[in-house]
Amino acid sequence: MFLVRSFLKVIDVVSDINIDPSQFRPSDPPPPRRPLNFAEAHESDEEKQFRRLFNQLAGEDMEVSPGELKDILNKVIGRFSNMKTDGFSIESCRSMVAVMDSDSTGKLGFHEFKYLWGNIKRWQSVYVSHDADRSGVISARELPGAFKSVCAGFPLNEQLYKMIVRRYSDEQENMDFDNFIGCLVRLDAMCRAFKTLDKDNSGSIELDIKEWLQLTMYS
Repeated sequence: MFLVRSFLKVIDVVSDINIDPSQFRPSDPPPPRRPLNFAEAHESDEEKQFRRLFNQLAGEDMEVSPGELKDILNKVIGRFSNMKTDGFSIESCRSMVAVMDSDSTGKLGFHEFKYLWGNIKRWQSVYVSHDADRSGVISARELPGAFKSVCAGFPLNEQLYKMIVRRYSDEQENMDFDNFIGCLVRLDAMCRAFKTLDKDNSGSIELDIKEWLQLTMYS
């Protein structure tokens, strides 16, 4: 219970466009890993507080597994009554870890977890502010405005938007909080991967079958 209360302190209580890769403005990715002593010596007071909390949550290996991420998210989100959710499943947490796992360990280190949590905190604010009817879910009518408010500026056209609704919304085209977060984590990661591969910002990339499978299967 103490960990949940402490973790809650970190939270701030969170039409279509043509496809144009230049519209995607990624937030800063996790910094490269540095020796622990160096990293701790150059952290702000806020980062040091977050690291102490992370050390309590991550366990002996100092990394967050999909199972640990599931427990953390469900304990924290369960404290908010203004967001409907069925709870984060182990499969959705595996997917979030996979797309954030920059060093392919299958777990999230401190900077990876901090980056993910920063996004979740920001997207939570978007979710709450665009739930106009206070239903606890984002309806198909509310969703375009919510997506446009996300700072990453995801490039979506009508077809992609409809695919996202079919994939992440229920039969009434309502998207609850865990699906909203899962969707945005995937969008952020895939857009970021594309921008990394699109060296000349042409809006197109070439991949062979092995590269395609590596990009899509572990996500």
